[in-house]
Amino acid sequence: MKKALSLVAGVALVTVLFTSCKKDYTCTCIIAGASTPTVFEKVSKKDATDACNQLNATWALISGSCKLD
Repeated sequence: MKKALSLVAGVALVTVLFTSCKKDYTCTCIIAGASTPTVFEKVSKKDATDACNQLNATWALISGSCKLD
């Protein structure tokens, strides 16, 4: 019985560790003192960072900048 419980606990732990956490992230872009937030809903931090970096590249063309909050 202890062996079965240990196996179930081990599988549960591995599942939790390898499941990506998806939540809401905000990327704030600023130009000439005005800020524009963009919300990325239910995404991983890596996906939000990649999307915010793409926005930053676009906004840099018009002398703006973006960062993930």
